[in-house]
This record gives sequence, C-alpha cells and structure tokens, in this order.
Amino acid sequence: MKDVTIYTSDTCHFCHLAKEFMDRNNVKYTEKNVSQDKDAMMELRTKGFTGVPVIVVGEETIFGFDQEKLEKALGL
Repeated sequence: MKDVTIYTSDTCHFCHLAKEFMDRNNVKYTEKNVSQDKDAMMELRTKGFTGVPVIVVGEETIFGFDQEKLEKALGL
C-alpha cells in the first residue's frame, strides 16, 4: 500500500469527506492539520498549495477531494 498524507484544516468540509472516504475504504493515512501545525502549513506552501485538502498518495498529489482520482491512485 502506498503512503498517504492528507493536509487538512479544522473548518474544511472536503477534508472531513476525504478522511471519511479513507476510513470507509480502510486506507491508513497521516493527517497534517495546517490549522494546528505551523510546520505542516509551511510544508504545504513549499509544495505550492495554499488551500486544503491536499492528498498525497505515494508520488501523486491530488488537490481537493476528487473521489475518482483517489480511487485510481489507491487502486480501489
């Protein structure tokens, strides 16, 4: 299984949907909450993003909650 990281914030509805999707599909992930973790915010900005969710699956980066792209990236 590929490593999965989700950059989130406290108030992001689509972040919650992404995490629920991962949980439903038994996908283990690391959450980096930019609302609570300044290092995670800087890390996200160095990747060129200012919004969330940003989901990294292996070497692929997906901006936003795009279920079709996630399923393909995860091989579901």
